[in-house]
Amino acid sequence: MPVRIDKRITDYKVKAKEEPAAQTPTPAQAAAPLAAGNVVQMHEKLERPDMLIGTTYKMKPPMADHAMYITINDIVLNEGTEHEHRRPFEIFINSKAMDHFQWIVALTRIVSAVFRKGGDITFLVEELKAVFDPRGGYWRPGGKYMPSLVAEIGDVIERHLRFIGMLPDAELDERQLKLIEEKRAEYEARSSQSSGEASAFPASATLCGKCHTKAVVVMDNCLTCLNCGDSKCG
Repeated sequence: MPVRIDKRITDYKVKAKEEPAAQTPTPAQAAAPLAAGNVVQMHEKLERPDMLIGTTYKMKPPMADHAMYITINDIVLNEGTEHEHRRPFEIFINSKAMDHFQWIVALTRIVSAVFRKGGDITFLVEELKAVFDPRGGYWRPGGKYMPSLVAEIGDVIERHLRFIGMLPDAELDERQLKLIEEKRAEYEARSSQSSGEASAFPASATLCGKCHTKAVVVMDNCLTCLNCGDSKCG
């Protein structure tokens, strides 16, 4: 029908079709996709909840005056369902020492971004552990060699991924454990030399190329690692 306009037109606008406002799903609606097999996975658009589960690891390199504390916060996905799993969400490194402040902040932000990206993040472990300090690495208490400070951070991340189940436990089978115990007992019986170091392995032991632990001894003219069981004689 025609409309008569009695007043002067000063402005106009096109009326768009109104869209229904988005509603927040109820807990029952949120659980419905899980029942249909739509499991929530880690992705970069996932919002950070108000509370996360955190685990803190202490790291004290011998060349540092102060210890470093590495905190990894995890998010629990599909909580309360059979698909519940825990994934790392962010990482923080705190220390009294400010010598490495800039690159540590940069490293934690990059690693946290990779965590939130989702998918297979286990490659971070090998990438960080492959970083070598041109000035040389150091021995960690217990006889394990660390090629750099970054490599030890990678070792901490590896321990955490094993803790939450993203990496399988690197446990030896019964045969390997039995062989290690036999070799260790035989070596201790032969050698009366006491070690002045805080290590579970003999002072004369050398570095193992497989597990990077100072635990290789000569047994029956064969180099054998007392930590991982690696032997040059098969």
